[in-house]
Amino acid sequence: MQRTVLVTGASAGIGCAAAELFLKKGYKVYAGARRSEKMAPLRDKGAEIFPLDVADEASLRAAASRVLDKEGSLDILVNNAGYGAHGAIEDVPLDEARRQFEVNVFAPARLAQLFLPSMRERRSGRIINISSIAGRISLPAAGWYHASKYALEAWSDALRIEVKPFGVKVVLIEPGPIRTEWDDTALVNLKKYSGSGSYAPLVERLTGRFRSGYREGAPGPEAVAAAILKGAEAGSPAPRYIVPFKAALMVSALRLLPDRLSDFLLDRLLNPRQ
Repeated sequence: MQRTVLVTGASAGIGCAAAELFLKKGYKVYAGARRSEKMAPLRDKGAEIFPLDVADEASLRAAASRVLDKEGSLDILVNNAGYGAHGAIEDVPLDEARRQFEVNVFAPARLAQLFLPSMRERRSGRIINISSIAGRISLPAAGWYHASKYALEAWSDALRIEVKPFGVKVVLIEPGPIRTEWDDTALVNLKKYSGSGSYAPLVERLTGRFRSGYREGAPGPEAVAAAILKGAEAGSPAPRYIVPFKAALMVSALRLLPDRLSDFLLDRLLNPRQ
């Protein structure tokens, strides 16, 4: 029987790569994104595409109804839609911070609420949440983004235990630097909110490291798509998959350091003394 998957944020990057991989593996793919016109190649390959604004309750309900009315249930939910509201915590307006949580945390939670009843009834299903190593470590000028990913991690950990008795599995995917459009949006916000003023020197230093980290030697979104597929198909999936391997090493190393030492190293890295 053909398995079904819904991928959010499927117009580009990780979401598009994941949808393409699921199509190649024979899945029935539902793909949603705000920019539905950019998903035409997915439609041509067999996906059912539709506009989806994850910050809008009516749009989330419509997406769930579209799938459930046709399929009765959903095998795999891939909560991929997200963005980075980068900038100094002092500079980013609270309305933007709230939107960050709306998209990165509450939208995945709402879709899970909409699909879990049918998953529990069938005693089968997977919820794959695309988090980030930003949910394991924190860097300056991205505090609201980190906070949203830490929240998604904690929420996923709780959900994983809650739904285990019903045969539903919850998996976190934690990408490190990946070559996608995501960094462009994050940089736009970084400069928009903190490109001038007290934090401008920090932003200038971060921008160079940001571009080198995301564009020099970073793998493409296909690497994350492979991890998503592994989480979808493994008989006993790991709670977390970090991509690429060097990101896993970095997370492990930083988490072993005392807070004072990690703060010292980050300060020296981002605020070099003359």
